[in-house]
Amino acid sequence: MNLGKVTPILRIFDEAKALEFYVDFLGFKVDWQHRFEANFPLYLQVSLGECVLHLSEHHGDASPGAAVRIQAQGVDAYQQQLLGKDYRYAKPGVEETPWGSREMSIKDPFGNRVVFVEEGEG
Repeated sequence: MNLGKVTPILRIFDEAKALEFYVDFLGFKVDWQHRFEANFPLYLQVSLGECVLHLSEHHGDASPGAAVRIQAQGVDAYQQQLLGKDYRYAKPGVEETPWGSREMSIKDPFGNRVVFVEEGEG
């Protein structure tokens, strides 16, 4: 058996806040979005580089407060880029872990934790 990529589904409650956080702040792009009808919950895919996330307003798709770890390179430069943006709800820091990675953890407006992880040399 060969396993492929994993695509996490994160629960969102508000389209405008989700787009402000994931697109305007983090720099993801919207690949596609779907609603069964105009007033129905939104389901969308966002991506940045090789990272793909699904965001869902659908009640049964996911629970708020999830955590996702994203492998990254250049976490320090990305942090500086984010700090330069006019987003008042998050000013993320970078932490060096005891196991040698550098990690930047940010909570989205829905309580989901997005962690960008740059592995150490070891």
